Amino acid sequence: MAWSLGRICKSVQRLGSLSSVQSQLSHPATSGSVRTMLGLPSSCFSKTRDFSLPNSSWGPEMMRLYKHYNSQCEVVMEGGVKQEGPWRRLPSYNRVLKYATGGVYLNKIIQSKARLFTRNTGDPGVAFEYVLFFNREEQRCVGIFQAGHLLEGPPGHVHGGATATMIDTVTGALALILSGPVVTANLNINYRKPIPLGSTVLLESSLDRKEGKKTFITSKVTSSDGSKLHTDTTALFVSISFSNLLLGS
Repeated sequence: MAWSLGRICKSVQRLGSLSSVQSQLSHPATSGSVRTMLGLPSSCFSKTRDFSLPNSSWGPEMMRLYKHYNSQCEVVMEGGVKQEGPWRRLPSYNRVLKYATGGVYLNKIIQSKARLFTRNTGDPGVAFEYVLFFNREEQRCVGIFQAGHLLEGPPGHVHGGATATMIDTVTGALALILSGPVVTANLNINYRKPIPLGSTVLLESSLDRKEGKKTFITSKVTSSDGSKLHTDTTALFVSISFSNLLLGS
């Protein structure tokens, strides 16, 4: 059912406080809470498959790193009592937005075909395979990324734009959790070594500083064992309101 522009505005007004949004971002336990944290109606989402969970295309290194961080999301205390660990896995959904800039409704064909850029194929392993983990105490976010064959740039290696996409994804996730709604203002990437197709790399990002509406993030991409530095990056994100985002202002 289509929403009128007025209803969109009312939905934005019901988002609640920023602290509430940030709290939900740091505790994304269910698909419902993820919808709530984004402040968008449930109709904005497609089927709630979590693409950050392991699938048959994940290689040994991807699984090893996933298990390493996932095992730290929950710890077993004395007496068998389970407690939240320092890390939290961030779920990832194949989002379908029904609104274009200015609140214009997208037609049903576009609605059915629209996909989040990094989740734009149903075939596991051919493009972006990744999972993000967040550590609030350390103000860090890590991404485990396995590059599929559709991301080729230089022969046998990942396109630099695909690498930049993943850097933007990981740094942007951290900025969003720490500062609420943001947009990328600048990515300054130094490419050190190309990433081989099919390999698994680790993207690490951490908060540098915050200045008013600006959030500065540093990041690096290394091989899964940390022996090779593929990129190092500084990123700047600027805080915005959801109403500006949805209404294109």
